[in-house]
Amino acid sequence: MLGAVAALGVFNTVVLNARERRRDLGMLKSIGMTPRQVTVMLVTSMGALGLVGGLIGVALGILAHRVVAPAMMRAAQSDVFGFVLDVYRAPMAALLALAGIVIAVAGALIPARGAARTPIAAVLRSE
Repeated sequence: MLGAVAALGVFNTVVLNARERRRDLGMLKSIGMTPRQVTVMLVTSMGALGLVGGLIGVALGILAHRVVAPAMMRAAQSDVFGFVLDVYRAPMAALLALAGIVIAVAGALIPARGAARTPIAAVLRSE
């Protein structure tokens, strides 16, 4: 469910980004950029943002877990056990960061294809 919400957030960001860069995309298409290249450009830019967001999000999440879990255990007057803190291993953290890229690319595909299919004349006329 969280993945779907994240993908919808990325979808919204890409739609706004594509509308903001509409004139630039029209100019690129007018000088010979193919719709496939426009799609790849938009998806790649969102994939890069997904990578950065995934890395920062995973690092902050692990840090927050390291701070919050012991505080909760102390508040419950319990001892902090190693299995409570050692939840995230390197392969799991890498998969979570990779999920950021996958979510970003999945959320970017539909708006990027829509922006690529927009006729050049319609884009330049609306400016």
